[in-house]
Amino acid sequence: MIEIALLAIAILVITLTLGVPLPYCFGAALMVMYFIGDVTMKGMVLWGVQQLGNPILLAIPLFVLAGTIMAESGIAASLLRFVNAFVGHIRGGLGVVAAVSCAVIGAISGSGLTGIAAIGPILIPEMEKRGYPREYATALIANSSILGLLIPPSVTMIVYGWVTDTSILACFLATLGPGLLIMFSFSVMNLWMSRKFDLILDDKPTFSQLSTEVAKRGIHAFPALLMPVIILGGIYGGIMTPTEAAAVAVIYSVPVGFLIYKGLRLSNFLDAGKEAATAVGAIMFMILFSMILSQMFVYESIPQQIVSSIFAITENKVVLLIFINILLFLVGMVVNDITAIILIAPLLLPLMNAMGVSPVQFAAIMGVNTAMGGVTPPYASILYLGARIGKVKVTKVIPPAMFLIVTGYVPVVFLTSFWPDLSLFLPRLFGY
Repeated sequence: MIEIALLAIAILVITLTLGVPLPYCFGAALMVMYFIGDVTMKGMVLWGVQQLGNPILLAIPLFVLAGTIMAESGIAASLLRFVNAFVGHIRGGLGVVAAVSCAVIGAISGSGLTGIAAIGPILIPEMEKRGYPREYATALIANSSILGLLIPPSVTMIVYGWVTDTSILACFLATLGPGLLIMFSFSVMNLWMSRKFDLILDDKPTFSQLSTEVAKRGIHAFPALLMPVIILGGIYGGIMTPTEAAAVAVIYSVPVGFLIYKGLRLSNFLDAGKEAATAVGAIMFMILFSMILSQMFVYESIPQQIVSSIFAITENKVVLLIFINILLFLVGMVVNDITAIILIAPLLLPLMNAMGVSPVQFAAIMGVNTAMGGVTPPYASILYLGARIGKVKVTKVIPPAMFLIVTGYVPVVFLTSFWPDLSLFLPRLFGY
């Protein structure tokens, strides 16, 4: 039966690469399993629809809605001005602002698209005005936006925890270390790259000027800065579940956007709701189809066969981890992060358990690999969105984006795989 599963996966990958709409891609793979395999489609569909009623999944549309509201409300602009007060006079400081701001926004929205959508229209023109090449500024912000998939709360980790029956809080904590390390590596590479640019810098302020400006901008940014404190503090303090925190994010962002920053109006608030509804509809259909196909593989004992087949080739843990990282990277290049997790996590989890890799560390391994797919062609949805927002040809954005991926991201991928404490220290600290 493993041959049938591989055929189904091959058809899925080929149709996705050809640009066939997602439901038809999964439909083609499901038909292979249905007509060639020994699976009853009716039972699988009923099972899948029943699984969508899980309250945990309610966090996904709520975080997506919070992210779209943030992109319109002025919260992101306030955060940018506050962070820039510290580093605006430093060469390369504006690029560091991009990376840090995307991490903060990721800690609020749980989405990889929110950073580029909220920050890109503001920061890309400003970076170009200060002397950064427009394609580099676009690539840096697009790459930093994937931090939204790693800095908790993360929609992908909610899905992973649900699919693998792993603590969602533990999954959040597992990707926090790699996410912060990627933010740091992007910041360092940006400082190094900035030496080549003819940048226009702010005058270096005196200590009193800096203190005054930080206090002034801090007061204005306080409601925006309070948002991640409430959400993350509520989750990690055990006060709120991820779903409740997502609801609080939406409830908090609406009055802040309307009354404090006044970026929200009735028209763009309704537009944000429509955008979120469209995105959530696509995500939930994708989850349903991915889940049915994944369950078909489980029904046919494909995961166990994969474990046996791979161990027949080698039992060397290092070789296996390298192979798995390459596989996840290739999968991330052709499907989005949620699809990859639902499809691949149940297949590879038994193998990871057999190798002695915990489900929590595997969450981090899957998280960093699938997030990288968001800026790696041909899928590269975040990179394409960045090029559209930055008004730059994709072909010009790809070289600086790939430089940042190779120098700032890939090393963290391997550290996550071969240094367990990077992803397990915080979960252990919280008793997981």
